[in-house]
Amino acid sequence: MLSKAGVTHSKGAKYVIETIEVASPKENEVLVKIAGCGLCHTDELAQEQVIPVQLPAVLGHEGAGVVIEVGSSVTGVKPGDHVVLSYASCGHCETCLDGKPYVCRNNAQLQFGGAMSDGTKRLSLNGKEVSNFFGQSSFAAYAVANERNVVVVDKEVDLTILGPLGCGFQTGAGTVLNGLKPKFGSSIVIFGTGAVGSAAIMAAKIVGCQKIIAVDVVPAKLELAKEIGATHTINGKEIADVVEEIKSITNGGANYSIETTGVPALVNQSLHCLRTLGQSAIVGVSGDVTINVFDAVMMEGRTMQGFIQGNAVPQLFIPKLVEYYKAGLFPFDKLVKVYDLEDINQAFDDTHKGLALKAVVKM
Repeated sequence: MLSKAGVTHSKGAKYVIETIEVASPKENEVLVKIAGCGLCHTDELAQEQVIPVQLPAVLGHEGAGVVIEVGSSVTGVKPGDHVVLSYASCGHCETCLDGKPYVCRNNAQLQFGGAMSDGTKRLSLNGKEVSNFFGQSSFAAYAVANERNVVVVDKEVDLTILGPLGCGFQTGAGTVLNGLKPKFGSSIVIFGTGAVGSAAIMAAKIVGCQKIIAVDVVPAKLELAKEIGATHTINGKEIADVVEEIKSITNGGANYSIETTGVPALVNQSLHCLRTLGQSAIVGVSGDVTINVFDAVMMEGRTMQGFIQGNAVPQLFIPKLVEYYKAGLFPFDKLVKVYDLEDINQAFDDTHKGLALKAVVKM
């Protein structure tokens, strides 16, 4: 099948809209007509080859659309189903069998190896194979995905904007709801109010956190954070000592923090702003960070833990987020700005400029 797609040809190069060939799905796979796909920082990491996906590739891993065709062994999905595509997992390693596919032992190969789970590819351009991404490659009009990637969702909800539930929104909300599980009336700090951080803010409101503190340097993002649930906001450019400000707001330190930016200084702040026995969740892509373990962790009995995909099993968690959305409790549509696929490079530029919090390209 011919499909329009945004193709990445070389390190750091802009996306080129081209017509690729998409092969039919194999036994355990489905073919999806993509309605929309969210833009995520992880796509840029592959584009810049921080994640060394073999190029050329069709990136995009927050796709949503309609199932067109299913393989012979697929049982949980049928043509006509509305679906969100999420991360790939093998289903047979120890962690998958233990109900934790978000830490699948084969995670890196399945998301970033450039091929499907059987080691072969479904995409080609001018007769030459093209790498896929996250087992879906949703910057395209059509995508092939493993049945394990696919989540059936309510047909009443606009498919175009649902894609980010498969990664960014799932990561932020899941870190709160599945990972930290904050106690009712507790306090939480979210460092970075992009898509992931904003989803965490909404989730913190759902569980009844009393103080929800958003930290960012973009005033417009902080205003939106208040609209979706933050009780306090801190502009890191205007407050000399963010940690002391948080301790003042929380009368000694927050119970929980979530660090979404990957900035080393904020990783440290996410620990030092906590009260005794506080928990810090790391979801940002951080490099080397210098931490005084005695002062930041041990002396106060604090915990620092990494979370992947919000500890979510997509088939169980994403439908819950859709129900929260329909009930008005998870208004992620306020975060979304929709672009045409042909404008994907502009969408990424607008995201960098703060003009789009969560950009989605429609097909």
